[in-house]
Amino acid sequence: MRRLVRDLALGSRLVLGGGPTAWLRLTLTAVGVGLGVALLLLATAAPTILAGHRQRSDARDVVYSDGPATARTLLVHQASDVYRGHPVYGMLVQPDGADPSVPPGLSRLPGPGEMVVSPALRRLLAGPDGAELRSRYRSRVVGTIGDAGLSGPREYAFYLGSDRLTGRGERIARFGSEHRSQPLDPTLMLLTVVGITVLLVPVTVFIATAVRFGSAARDRQQAALRLVGADRAMTRRIASAEALLGALAGLVVGAVLFAAGRQLVEFVTFDGVSIFGSDIRPQPVLAALVAVALPVAAVAITLITLRRVVAEPLGVVRHAAGRRRRVWWRLVLAVLGLALLAVAGLGPARTSGLQLQFVGAGVLVLLAGAAVLLPWLVEFVVRRLRAGGVSRQLAVRRLQLDGGTAARAVTGITVAVAGAIALQTLFAGVSHGYVHSTGQDPSRMQVVIEGTVPMTGAERAGLATKLRHTDGVRQVRAYGSVALASTDDPQLYWQAVVADCTTLRVFAALDDCTDGDAFGVRDTEIRAPRPGEPVQLADSGHGARLHLPAELRTVRARTDPTGSTRAGVLLTPAAARRLPVFGGRLPTAGFVATDPAVRYAYDHVVTTTIRVDPTASVFSLNATTVDTRFGTVQRGLLLGATAVLLVIGASLLTTVLEQLRSRRGPLAVLSAFGARRSTLTISVLWQTAIPMFLGLLLAVATGLVLGAVLLHLSHASIWFDATGILGLTGAAAAVVTLVTLLSVPALWRMMRPEAMRTE
Repeated sequence: MRRLVRDLALGSRLVLGGGPTAWLRLTLTAVGVGLGVALLLLATAAPTILAGHRQRSDARDVVYSDGPATARTLLVHQASDVYRGHPVYGMLVQPDGADPSVPPGLSRLPGPGEMVVSPALRRLLAGPDGAELRSRYRSRVVGTIGDAGLSGPREYAFYLGSDRLTGRGERIARFGSEHRSQPLDPTLMLLTVVGITVLLVPVTVFIATAVRFGSAARDRQQAALRLVGADRAMTRRIASAEALLGALAGLVVGAVLFAAGRQLVEFVTFDGVSIFGSDIRPQPVLAALVAVALPVAAVAITLITLRRVVAEPLGVVRHAAGRRRRVWWRLVLAVLGLALLAVAGLGPARTSGLQLQFVGAGVLVLLAGAAVLLPWLVEFVVRRLRAGGVSRQLAVRRLQLDGGTAARAVTGITVAVAGAIALQTLFAGVSHGYVHSTGQDPSRMQVVIEGTVPMTGAERAGLATKLRHTDGVRQVRAYGSVALASTDDPQLYWQAVVADCTTLRVFAALDDCTDGDAFGVRDTEIRAPRPGEPVQLADSGHGARLHLPAELRTVRARTDPTGSTRAGVLLTPAAARRLPVFGGRLPTAGFVATDPAVRYAYDHVVTTTIRVDPTASVFSLNATTVDTRFGTVQRGLLLGATAVLLVIGASLLTTVLEQLRSRRGPLAVLSAFGARRSTLTISVLWQTAIPMFLGLLLAVATGLVLGAVLLHLSHASIWFDATGILGLTGAAAAVVTLVTLLSVPALWRMMRPEAMRTE
């Protein structure tokens, strides 16, 4: 142990006192490792992020009251919406007494005409982009919602005081509820486990690559140590000290980047979701595991690497043609991964923790098999490449001498693409169980309005006129409606609609219609009202009775844009005036067709409607709807994939710069002997393009196999999205190409004569 400590101390002194070159090598290693560490710490903080978001959402959730009004109760109306593609959480509030319950983040409820908003919404309202939102509510901002009442720092949220909710709002007892989180179903658990594994494997690959930075300089140092009398064991311990020091420095850099990211994350919004920096707290046990395992892994990787290097007093045997890489053990890893996945599929259910562990282990081993297979594949292919132009000859010869280094640069991107293809295939295969058809027809109408303020026919026509003059609106079909109940069968309900003939044709097939006509609509399941049949208003008890018009004509129901067919009564305005109940004030609803060329047409419709009826509900029609939990898992994995992609790009740039730095001597010599700068630049591009092409081929093959196996485990039909696969591979190729182009200025600097100097 004393000898080990002495050699590690000597290795650390050699690095710290090795001059600018050693410090640069240490810096590159620390940055590469630190990027991966920061992402690993973020992964360990995922549980606290979810817990914080759930706690804040539960704190502002409402508990409805079935009893009478008290001093603590209040009336509320949900006014959540979307403004220019960004979700807005909103609620209208009206207290019943003097001591109402107050939502978290507020000191008091806003009064009529007052508004309390989130900091992000306050900034929006103060700027030019919030002009339409200001005109929509026309209330005075009297306060700001605190962090305790927000799901994220950049959330748009407001509480609007009102005195018009009597008879329209819902009574609540208090704010704050506790929802027990329901466990994810087996398929979503499978998606989560596979997604986390797929996201973390490329990070570990890049960390392993960063630990090996400066291996050529380390080998030359070993030769010098051997010359002054050190044995092989001692040189390896000294080399381990450099890797250990780089890993420890990477831990520090990663912690600093993580701390800085916590402060900056509050300025980022992803798919309408933002995160408080205080919620990003790594799990202590997992963070300690990263801190301990990383230095140990760095030393182990260094020792394994040195097995292929012979350091003698007179030099290092490294680049000579040696024994070819063996492929059999690399294929064993792939077979072992498939075997673990097969074992996971043998159980009766996929909800057990043991089976999910087998799935995670299988995905991990299979992707690791792809990572270790790439160097062999590069060596196998470049050994058979024929000579071409000068730049290609330089690239091929370099790959033939040291293809492993070039392969390591794209190994991480290969593993990331393979995992992404598998995950995308799994999502596409199981999405049919979570994406449901709504039956709505957005090709006819795009927006639905459901008002609560009763309107006369003239007021309803005025609202329709305002909507027609709204920017982006093409058609408006406004109508009044009320529910009717049969006096003969109290369980039989119809809807009475009052509108012009054009609007009535939305609900029924009318061959002939003029003002004054009345129609009884039949459905496949509910009979049509009969002429002169006695009915009563559904919400007025059994006293208010009336008779339907005797000239009621029976027609067939038509599917409206919401996908519904409704049996009931259709009345033109003249027919409604003959019945005082229908000729007075009725709740108003309508359909609106918007122009897709107008970007914010939906927002304009909402603004016009809210100005007339602040409690109206406006929503867009969609042909499909996505399960909430499936969408949450999908957004979470997409957020993680974005973070991994950013780390991959930064780490890949660091890797390429380190490789160029290690080759600056030969590049400068070639340039000094007359090689064109363009020739050397193209040769470097070839050195990246060949491994990248082979890596993407391997990634597609691995991803397709893994995706098919995962679809089989989830009992879904095997189907591949060719467009998505091409998009993923194209994005990966673009990242590698961009990183290579960004390294060109550094490459040109290394071609200068000063780069031939050595220490």
